[in-house]
Amino acid sequence: MALTGCSQGSADLKSANQQTGAGSDAAAEAASPFYVDPNSNPAVWVRKNPRDARAAAIKKSIATKPGAKWFGNWSGDISKSVSAYVAAAQRAKKTPILVAYNITDRDCSGHSGGGAGSAAKYRTWISKFASAIGNRPAVVIIEPDAVAQLDCLPAGSRKTRTALLSYATKQFQTKAKKTRAYLDGGNSNWIAPATMATRLNAAGVKNVRGFSINVSNFFTTAQSAGYGKKVNAALKSKYRYTKRFVVDTSRNGKGGVPGQWCNPAGRKLGATSRLGGTSGAEYLLWIKVPGDSDGPCGVGAGIPAGTFSPVLATRLIKGS
Repeated sequence: MALTGCSQGSADLKSANQQTGAGSDAAAEAASPFYVDPNSNPAVWVRKNPRDARAAAIKKSIATKPGAKWFGNWSGDISKSVSAYVAAAQRAKKTPILVAYNITDRDCSGHSGGGAGSAAKYRTWISKFASAIGNRPAVVIIEPDAVAQLDCLPAGSRKTRTALLSYATKQFQTKAKKTRAYLDGGNSNWIAPATMATRLNAAGVKNVRGFSINVSNFFTTAQSAGYGKKVNAALKSKYRYTKRFVVDTSRNGKGGVPGQWCNPAGRKLGATSRLGGTSGAEYLLWIKVPGDSDGPCGVGAGIPAGTFSPVLATRLIKGS
């Protein structure tokens, strides 16, 4: 995975260029309201390796593009970490994209396993996360994979997970009113849309802006948006409401293959963070940091989850 209202730039998300075609990349990037993290893993690597032959391309294609910053048990004092990041974005007059990734039993002991040590600790952590944003604008992705991975948990733990996610949505609803929060909804080749709609509803999606799709995966924007529409159709049919959704486009330039999720070869960067335009999504966002490993597997053998690799980054740039 990742390990995976205000001033002009950040205030008016609606003013960004809405085109999503390849020919509009420069204009869309120039108009993007989203914040570029100067301390992302790719940016730090470029600063430390200025003479590396790959540095210029990684800087141009990845390190200078707006994307998400992931927060979890590695983030130290979560209140200070989140507040400082949001403040930096506010000074730049841009909207920050943040990922909350600290759910108890995270990743079901997979490559990105970990998370808060107990339900009580998670409730404290996510409450502080939302409070740290406060009355400042932000986009937040809530717990990638946490809803889709319910099947890997025992029945009792599933109920706890769902309750914790619902609690998280209420924290953003009440403590971060200018935040556009999206509860993660897996990807287009994982959970059936009707099942995902039921899970999202139970996990509190009604309390927030909507749901996210394709986080840390590779499926095309069209596939992902089609899935989002089906989830909404199920929400509408069963619960009489629909929600907006966002799509992770950081690595979906060539699409994906079902079952190949861990550093597969032949993938490519997708459309940079912008409004969704005609895609059906509210936003297309770089949520997964390109070049950060999914785990020690695929073409990233030996590279731990969340570790930046210039080899992986270059493959995404070239589509190799």
